Amino acid sequence: MDISEAILNRATLLLGDENMQRLSERKVIIFGVGGVGSWTAESLIRSGIMHLTIVDSDRVCVTNVNRQAMATTTTIGRVKVDAMKERLLAINPNAQIVAIQDIYTAETANNYDLSQYDVVVDAIDSLKDKALLILNACKTKAFFVSSMGAALKMDPTKVQVAEFWKVKGCPLGHALRKKFKYNRTLPSRKFPCVYSEEVLPNLGEARTCGTSACMCPKNKVGTGRADLENHEWCSSKAQINGSLMHITAIFGLTIAGLILQKLTAQE
Repeated sequence: MDISEAILNRATLLLGDENMQRLSERKVIIFGVGGVGSWTAESLIRSGIMHLTIVDSDRVCVTNVNRQAMATTTTIGRVKVDAMKERLLAINPNAQIVAIQDIYTAETANNYDLSQYDVVVDAIDSLKDKALLILNACKTKAFFVSSMGAALKMDPTKVQVAEFWKVKGCPLGHALRKKFKYNRTLPSRKFPCVYSEEVLPNLGEARTCGTSACMCPKNKVGTGRADLENHEWCSSKAQINGSLMHITAIFGLTIAGLILQKLTAQE
């Protein structure tokens, strides 16, 4: 028994050899490895996915440590996808992890052939980029699942799954639907979303961590474009909302669960 078989022993016991073989052959891409996407990635690797591509432009910020899988005090300043890849390979060294430091935008979308993947995951924060990924992913045959907003929430029992047009009470979902209708460009098919109707106020005073906290200690070794060498999101965000790991992780783990259910369903 090799290391991967030993690691996945309990998963194999539940799912069976045929399903585990199927999981090992499927290709998954996750856009955004923050509070939601990082836990999706970890769950998939721990469950038997062997081919995973992770895409994110950011570096680990000190404010990420409270909720993101790869974020610790020892990884602050590192490229997120690099730190995440390192963590995933520590879990299963035989997994094939492709880490891309990049932003999915109108300018970069053509760099990604989404049709080559069996699963596409949207865990992007930016409304414009998220809408673009939704439209493009829905044009493929890949199983596509999207995360709605996971901030400003505390009740784990309110996290649920619904088809995109049936998502209720989520400001991000509402904004996306409004954008699609305004542009008269709708997703070409239905897709599941993880969301929560809970929206709490921020009780604390808004603070920025500061560029030095985001980027120090600097690690110049990255996997992406040169213009992203010192990229960080904190200073450019119009609003920063509070969030907790137990909610973001439930979002991410729920997405992973949907994927596993889909890929192990009897054909």
